[in-house]
Amino acid sequence: MNNGRFATALHILTLLEIKKEELLSSEFIANSINVNSAVVRKEIGNLRAHKFIESKEGKGGGYTLGKPASQIHLSEVYKSVNETPLLGRSNDPNPDCPIGKQINGHLKELFTAADETFLKQLGKITVRDFAKKFK
Repeated sequence: MNNGRFATALHILTLLEIKKEELLSSEFIANSINVNSAVVRKEIGNLRAHKFIESKEGKGGGYTLGKPASQIHLSEVYKSVNETPLLGRSNDPNPDCPIGKQINGHLKELFTAADETFLKQLGKITVRDFAKKFK
């Protein structure tokens, strides 16, 4: 993975699980992650689109989990933020090279296998399981 979106999304969801009795503001969440609240609001938008988070508007509003943390698997969170395979992307090789003309097909097989293994492992862990590490 080439960015911190998974870490940010998991931080948000973990914080919402641990503080599940409260509605949390984007500013509070951003302070916990130590990033700009605009970054948090962007990721919250994505998490809301995937129904992991709900929001209450207005004074006293904020964010909470959209479903129980025990029903959110880390594989789902990863898929919601992932833009490239775990091992990156293939390159643009010379098609006249005997390796270059075949390598991307073989890399795709390797990348697919790595992603499937990674997602299988993440599928065994819920946000609730992960949040228990912080108590």
